[in-house]
Amino acid sequence: MQDASDQLFLVNQLGTGVGHATGLDLESMRGVSSCLKYLEAVPWTEEEEEKLRSLFTRFKFDEATSRDMLARLHSQQSTDTLQNLARHLVSSITTCSDANARNELKSLVKGLLCKSSVYEKEQPDINKEDFYAVCQSCMSVLHNLFEEASDAIPHERMTKKEMGKPLIARISKQVDNINFLLEILLDRQMAEEFVDLWVNQGNLLKLHERASPMVRYELSRISAILFIAMGTRKLHCCSEARSGLLQAWFGPMLLDFGWLQRCRKGLDMKALEEAMGQTLLTLPLKQQYVLFMEWFRCFSRNGSECPNLSKAFQIWWRRSFLRGSETHAVECR
Repeated sequence: MQDASDQLFLVNQLGTGVGHATGLDLESMRGVSSCLKYLEAVPWTEEEEEKLRSLFTRFKFDEATSRDMLARLHSQQSTDTLQNLARHLVSSITTCSDANARNELKSLVKGLLCKSSVYEKEQPDINKEDFYAVCQSCMSVLHNLFEEASDAIPHERMTKKEMGKPLIARISKQVDNINFLLEILLDRQMAEEFVDLWVNQGNLLKLHERASPMVRYELSRISAILFIAMGTRKLHCCSEARSGLLQAWFGPMLLDFGWLQRCRKGLDMKALEEAMGQTLLTLPLKQQYVLFMEWFRCFSRNGSECPNLSKAFQIWWRRSFLRGSETHAVECR
């Protein structure tokens, strides 16, 4: 039996007659129909699929012959339906109970939705509001889990499902979910609002202070993604947003850095240290002074348990003092 490539070749040759000749003999028309019927019934390689798309662009066959083929080549779904599908997929992933399946699906969906995807031309813009709604839902669950970690929720109010898995595992799952969504938003250049969302988690910051170090460091995993994105120029925020992020989450990051080193979960600690310093250097010098002094005190006490921002500190020192006289002279003139 001929393979799909042979059938495509025959259709291409006969299709010239079908598409452009008026007196094509019945035998040729039957040949085209037979080839297309075979092609519709078998799987296609990507190369064969592209050849078929080209074929139906160049030639017009009768509806009965081409209907099933076109149904495989072209989706009838609207953009709105595809956007709803993207929302449904990410929402389903965040509620998936099997860890291995969840990780596999995260990789699959992130690959489909990212800007560099080979399928980008077929993808509509994702609905930012839908993704932020899922983010808010995960944030709410994370807040409840930290209340549980701080004994703010009486045990009698917890369901059997909530008590079935270790608290640390449930917190880690929600942080993974949030970082998964954040990475898609960063790729789509839609993460600026997430910074505001994270800065305004005042209750989580209070619960962080009361939680055990082996639990609270999970929150700094979210901050780490934001610091790295800012420090590597992938996330562009106004000065107020950067200042708010550092004022809120820089201190917790200093406290959690040792635990982040022990439980990296894929986090590049060297990249985090470099990005923290670079992000800090984007603030006004007076704000840098306060935060660098906080880091200096922490580093002098804890050493390697604290991020090493020495390189950024030297840059701040040079800008603030060694060139201070030059700056003052310019201002006077």
